[in-house]
Amino acid sequence: MRKDIVLAAVFVAALIVAVWAGMTPRPLGLDAPAGAFSAGRAMVDDRVIARTPHPVGSPANFAVRNHLVQRMTALGLGPQVQRADAFEQIPGKEPLVLGGVVENVVGVLPGADRTAPALALMAHYDSVPGSPGAADDAAGVSAALEVIRAIKTQGTPARDVVLVLTDGEEAGLLGATAFFQSHPLAPHVGFVINMESRGGGGRANMFETAPENGAVVEMFRRASPSPASSSLIVYLYKQLPNDTDFTVPRKAGVPGLNYAFIARQFDYHSPVSTPENLSQGSLQHLGDEVLATTRAVAFAKTLPAKAPDAVYANTFGGHLLTYPTLVGWAVLAGIAALMALAVWRARRADAFVLADVAKGVGAALYLILTSAVLFMLSRWATGAGFGFYEQQPLLAQAGLWEAALLLVGIGAILFAAASVGRGRMRLGAAGLALLAGALCTALSGWNLIGLGLGGAAAIIALLAFGRPAGVAGTWTGALGLAFAAVLALQVAAPTAAFLIAWPLAFAALAGAVSALGTWRPAAVTVVVGLLAALALQWVLVFAHGVFVGIDRVEVQALFAWLAALLVWPLIQAEPEETRPRTVALVVLLLGFLTVGLVRVLPPWSARHPQPSILAYVVDGATGQAKRFSLAPNPPEWTRGVLRADGGHSVKDDAPVGWRTETAQSAWAKPVTPAPPSVALERLIDGSLQVRIIPPAGARTVALDLRPTGRLTDATVNGRPAKILAEPGQWTRVRWQAAPEGVAVGFRAKGPGVIDTRYAAVTEAWPKDARPLPARPPKVSANNISGATIVTGEQRFTW
Repeated sequence: MRKDIVLAAVFVAALIVAVWAGMTPRPLGLDAPAGAFSAGRAMVDDRVIARTPHPVGSPANFAVRNHLVQRMTALGLGPQVQRADAFEQIPGKEPLVLGGVVENVVGVLPGADRTAPALALMAHYDSVPGSPGAADDAAGVSAALEVIRAIKTQGTPARDVVLVLTDGEEAGLLGATAFFQSHPLAPHVGFVINMESRGGGGRANMFETAPENGAVVEMFRRASPSPASSSLIVYLYKQLPNDTDFTVPRKAGVPGLNYAFIARQFDYHSPVSTPENLSQGSLQHLGDEVLATTRAVAFAKTLPAKAPDAVYANTFGGHLLTYPTLVGWAVLAGIAALMALAVWRARRADAFVLADVAKGVGAALYLILTSAVLFMLSRWATGAGFGFYEQQPLLAQAGLWEAALLLVGIGAILFAAASVGRGRMRLGAAGLALLAGALCTALSGWNLIGLGLGGAAAIIALLAFGRPAGVAGTWTGALGLAFAAVLALQVAAPTAAFLIAWPLAFAALAGAVSALGTWRPAAVTVVVGLLAALALQWVLVFAHGVFVGIDRVEVQALFAWLAALLVWPLIQAEPEETRPRTVALVVLLLGFLTVGLVRVLPPWSARHPQPSILAYVVDGATGQAKRFSLAPNPPEWTRGVLRADGGHSVKDDAPVGWRTETAQSAWAKPVTPAPPSVALERLIDGSLQVRIIPPAGARTVALDLRPTGRLTDATVNGRPAKILAEPGQWTRVRWQAAPEGVAVGFRAKGPGVIDTRYAAVTEAWPKDARPLPARPPKVSANNISGATIVTGEQRFTW
């Protein structure tokens, strides 16, 4: 049987199964059984919550709060509104304080044992400015209400179920902080299930747990009807700077589960995150999963105890395999046995050349390095920048962009295997790697990473791709490198080692069956192909998850390497065979042609409009004004609005409260909005405080402070804060939803000076400014677009 036909079938089958594995369930309608979760019923609330953007402190958010109180009252939860101010501190070169006044809505479904540790079901109901937030997090809130309704049909739970709908998550986890710091029910909570979103579709992934999750994961495995999760995701999420409301109870030592769907990322924090664009299949999957785990915890006699972290991941057909980390060593032992059997069989067939093992190691390393630099080159070749708004053109064409990377990855796999098998391709392989690294520099400026990866790959090519090598030795070398990698992971990060161990086990089994590719009856080739397809679809699912989750395409080199391990005997060229190299180059060319399409095709449409953030910035002291664009690569409509008063747009420093290097501004007609009140006050105990009070209608204030001398006993609204400790260091305070403002207090031993910069944001265009023209359908108003920002500076002395 021709191995190229089997190889094509393997890739096609794996891709089809991987796509199928990522599909969401059919959403149930309003007529679904009472005990089931219904996306149709949840969407009734989602449409109310996400009718319009509703950031913390806005009139629209107050309307959402009132709706939630009514809904929870109808569910018999006796809701109460917890109004509190809270803040989060983020240390750094310029310490940041995020805070404001929030209104959490909290209700209780009483359990049979009111003294048992309670289950908290949590989601946040505020949105970011400019986005209706149908996914983030109206989906979580509407799902929570529907879950509570379904739970009630089963009878009285064993423990209280506390529904915590937090406010101010987008402003800095403020609602969750307020609840767990000061609400009387917080000490009663023994387990938390949180719901989030970072996109508008996809399967709901359980992506975070508290430490020592072994028993929690086992409960999750038993309860979930169609789980999507892995210990790798949990491990990686711990390394990232991302936070959700679940961060607050997790840091307090409360166990739990955190769910989110993250596909359709263009919709994340976007004006197009509407109920119409929300995937109801994703909402159904989120609800099915959360209902199952909520039911399991709510009706359990005891909560899961702490236990050593488990290894777990999806296998096939929605199954979740879990085992203790120690079992990972047994998996390694099994892989070693299969590899030894494979080598023994190849040697008995007199088809194993020891020197080829080193060439296989070299080919695998070449593949990792070259595919990484090719992926990097692909990213730079799109012309899209790096950052939340900069990558929007790629998110608008996510399917085409992912297809381009898939082709580039397959081309790199085929080229590496062709080079080591055919031999005498040192210069060609080295040249490809060097060219890719050089082009990275040409497109991005001096790119040491791209040049380094390309140079290292070129050196390996010169060493490894000399004379032709046999498949038995090279596959052994590739498997051996993977075994060394998984051994290191098993020691350093055992909950992540399965990512390499599981595909390696399939590859080692295929090697044992086929005597490392040297025994080639049709039936054996088919078995090798089936094993490869089964494991390859699993690798593709993970590759897709990484593609969606992070804008670091060079990481896809890991998955290209894992895929190569599985199909190695089907892709390695025979000595002097030229066709595989030609096919590899053609696939690479197709990949980069697709990258070219991503670059030249217009990404913007009414469904995926180009982001625009316009603001009218006024100096509160002089009345001088500028029109600002705060999003990169502004559309022509935005540039026209900048010039509407006759000014010329220039690059400018962003106003206080914003951090962007792409701001543009133009002179604007002076206007007279009310400025914030900023004053230095001496308190009765001798301490000092700087207080900023926003003008009427302003929802957000920013206050930066820089003392010239050492200050002590710093506070924010009377509560201790680790700020203002270093002379000459700016502290940044961002406060929302507080008409009474915020006060930053401190003590000074003698006379001193403190410099301040401040701003107040009113989400409305100045009434006495030239009105904004109609916005084209392909341009969106993101974040605070259309806002008035009044800024100023003041030095206080005492």
